[in-house]
Amino acid sequence: MYLNCHTYYSLRFGTFSELELLQLAQANHVTQLALTDINNTSAGLNFVRKAKEFNIRPILGIDFRNGIDPCFVGIAKNNEGYQELNAFLSWHLHKGEELPAIAPHFDNAYVIYPFEKVLLNDQITFSDDEYIGISITDLRRLPFSKLVELRTKLVVLQPVTFRNKRDFNAHRLLRAIDNNVLLSKLPKTEEASEGEKMYPVQNLATAFSEYPFILENTEKLMNSCSIHFDFSEGREPQNQKTYLKTQEEDERLLEELCQKGLPYRYPEVNETILNRLHKELGLIKKMGFISYFLINWDIVSHARKKGFFYVGRGSGANSIVAYLLRITDVDPIELDLYFERFINLYRVNPPDFDIDFSWRDREEMTQYIFDTFKNAVLLGTYVTFKHRGVVRELGKVFGLPKSEIDLLANGRHQPSRLDEVSNLVLKYGELIKGMPNYLSIHASGILISEKPAHYFSATHLPPKGFATVMFDMVIAEDVGLYKYDILGQRGLAKIKETLEILEASRPEEMPKFDIHDIKAFKNDPNINDMIKTAQCMGCFYVESPAMRMLLKKLQVDNYLGLVAASSIIRPGVAKSGMMREYILRHRNPGRAKEKAHPVMLDIMPETYGVMVYQEDVIKVANCFAGLDLGEADVLRRGMSGKFRSREEFQKVKDKFIDNCREKGYDDKLIFEIWEQIASFAGYAFAKGHSASYAVESYQSLFLRTYYPLEYMVAVLNNGGGFYRAESYIHEARMLGATIHAPCVNKSQPANCLYGTQLYLGFMYLKELESRVMERILKERTANGPFTSLADFLDRVVISIEQVSILIRIDAFRFTQVNQHELLWQAHLFLSKGMRVEHPKLFPPRHEKFSIPKMHTTDLEMAFTQLELLGFCLCSPFGLLKEPLRNDHGSRDLERYLGNHIDIYGYLVTVKNTSTHNGKRMYFATLLDQHGEVFDTVLFPPVAAKYHFRGKGVYRFYGKVVSEFGFLSIEVIKMLKQDYVQDPRYADMKTANKVFKKKEKRMEN
Repeated sequence: MYLNCHTYYSLRFGTFSELELLQLAQANHVTQLALTDINNTSAGLNFVRKAKEFNIRPILGIDFRNGIDPCFVGIAKNNEGYQELNAFLSWHLHKGEELPAIAPHFDNAYVIYPFEKVLLNDQITFSDDEYIGISITDLRRLPFSKLVELRTKLVVLQPVTFRNKRDFNAHRLLRAIDNNVLLSKLPKTEEASEGEKMYPVQNLATAFSEYPFILENTEKLMNSCSIHFDFSEGREPQNQKTYLKTQEEDERLLEELCQKGLPYRYPEVNETILNRLHKELGLIKKMGFISYFLINWDIVSHARKKGFFYVGRGSGANSIVAYLLRITDVDPIELDLYFERFINLYRVNPPDFDIDFSWRDREEMTQYIFDTFKNAVLLGTYVTFKHRGVVRELGKVFGLPKSEIDLLANGRHQPSRLDEVSNLVLKYGELIKGMPNYLSIHASGILISEKPAHYFSATHLPPKGFATVMFDMVIAEDVGLYKYDILGQRGLAKIKETLEILEASRPEEMPKFDIHDIKAFKNDPNINDMIKTAQCMGCFYVESPAMRMLLKKLQVDNYLGLVAASSIIRPGVAKSGMMREYILRHRNPGRAKEKAHPVMLDIMPETYGVMVYQEDVIKVANCFAGLDLGEADVLRRGMSGKFRSREEFQKVKDKFIDNCREKGYDDKLIFEIWEQIASFAGYAFAKGHSASYAVESYQSLFLRTYYPLEYMVAVLNNGGGFYRAESYIHEARMLGATIHAPCVNKSQPANCLYGTQLYLGFMYLKELESRVMERILKERTANGPFTSLADFLDRVVISIEQVSILIRIDAFRFTQVNQHELLWQAHLFLSKGMRVEHPKLFPPRHEKFSIPKMHTTDLEMAFTQLELLGFCLCSPFGLLKEPLRNDHGSRDLERYLGNHIDIYGYLVTVKNTSTHNGKRMYFATLLDQHGEVFDTVLFPPVAAKYHFRGKGVYRFYGKVVSEFGFLSIEVIKMLKQDYVQDPRYADMKTANKVFKKKEKRMEN
């Protein structure tokens, strides 16, 4: 009898989940009900999936509203009706248009108009599938309305939004957040009635007892509705079924493509390769995944035609078919990649293909997919209310000042000292925490379905302009929709831009190498030496301090070692304690025989009996615990957090333990192995995934080794990487570049390289407007370099504020006129009135102004750079108030091994982390005064006393220690060093001597 039920996917309106709705219905003896969220279908599929567990027959519909104002409720008679409703809602959401007061005709859906709306709209006539909805509240007015005479058109429309007073309070908070008003100022018209509750069926029947025909009409309507989606284990995939017209054509094409790819990938084809290919093709056909492979092939083929770089990774990288189709660049034969991780008979879903494109190319590739495949949509996700967001929103709703909101949001408060309103914010925050706040887009998922997307859900249109379904990847997989992952990353853009820089500036270098010749890179001793010495700044996935440390500890000097390191660095391996054990076994191979269980060593000889890859979970579950491959894959997927229900996972866990006991393993060993699996499985990479990362790392390392300046410019122009731009600029300097501040005659918006002269881009000047950059470039390109400030001001339309930024950063230094004088000239020049935004017919005549002689010091320039660029181009050590007491640096660490050292360092990056018992500690990477890197660690007792306070120079005293040959300093004490006072604002009479000394030091 309930045809208008809301969940919290009626965003910022509803108050509980679809599962709680089903529980509520069951408690009230309801056997069928309709889920009709407001302009949303996020919960629809899961509502249908779970309804059977509660013995409830599900019905789907949509509550169509303009804001909170109801228009009508659409109820799907069947799946086709649900598709009609979804398409109608989607059209309005995409166009941003208001919904009409009167619904269009639907072939397979009913329309129910709320009683109040029928009266307001003066509706008299209704089609066969249109009804008037009567709530319990409406019963008071029904006898006095002519509508009571329309006996066959009246149905029960009792909205369900709340379970209790607590839900109603949460609803009011959500409405206040949505309207951005104080709770006390929330209009009643923006709230639902507190009576929007579910009553036991008997009570509802009693309320409508005077109008039994309304109950009969309602039951008849509900009984005529039927919705079905297949969530069974043997469900058919709902992805696009064929790439060409028929399955037979698809099979022929796939085989042809594989045969065509063999000579490209394998100059010598042996029996091992052919057997693997035959085995894969047979299973791909049997599982019905042919179109999935061909669609991915189509996507990467188009990318190659466009000259776009890409990397194929995920479990699909374990496949020789994917390798031959050039979806991936990972050779599964070379790496002995575990076939069953990629695909097995127990696996319902196709393998994962994560295809990375340059962040610059991803949108064009997405557009291609939408243009090529008619049922392509982006996969949705939900942004939920988290603690900080809840506190900030409710702080505003309750009228707290910003300072108090900040205190509550950061958790830096004592509960005993909070006032009543602050306590209310925290108390009521618990009501809405975890609820969906708004719809968003999955980071990479695209669905390409056989049926139109609206068969499953309505779609909305985020700013990028691609239709996006309203459900997430978990329920998508449940219903048989498997995503294509199209991602954007900056590493590929760095590689591509390096090649573009080389082609423009050093075209003779381009024929000397093929960036896709990974085999040559793997065998290059210079590249492998870069890995071994961890000289990897700017290189994809291997530049972080943690990775640099691991590479040195493992002494990695080859591709396979880098593949392993790419997975070992993941949190799970470290958390299980097996990272250290792996390093020990790697450096002392005999240790594996002593420490590893023989079965584990036999399963994973390559990794010394240590689980490193996702495949290892399957191998251990299958070979060590005797689970079949299907159960082993359940174990792997369950630990990745993708499984919604843990029931199936728990059964597999129990079987794992029982089987191990039957094999006679000791409980201590069983639970030790189980803990290793549990601690890392969700974070581990598939081996093919790690290998794909390593391929891109090698491409980056090749460019870093042989074309370091071009590569570093490309890194800077694509947003850097793990570190700040300042660190990459320093690295370029260490590699031989001369760094120049932005210049109006030499610079572009991005950084540019002339030989070894690196000119910083205008992009670092945060206050400089993009339109000003465009005008400078356009004028310079059309009419040549600027000859003076006056020439620049004649040719470029610019405000005094904008030209002042350029003058202060010394962008007119080619004039050899002091910047203070230039500022005077600019003010005098631009004070004559409004600029005319068109070229002058004749050269202007300028008056001669007499300006006093001025000068700018290097120290002033350094502080101006700090202000405008965010960093200075001189050494930060030259800005210190007190002179350095020593010249110790990274090169001295070996000499001080086991002893204490006093050393200065400029902070590059710091990692805050916690020990297993929750105590804070720090790992920091710094530059010494010679420009070289060193690492420090502050253990909890020291970290409790000393804190890093942002960028700057720190003085450390600590012990030099070595772990597996990696040197670092265990800090005992540290102190941040003060910079000299900014000379631009200093009292020059008292500070003149200090600045003169400082200038002298900077010159030296």
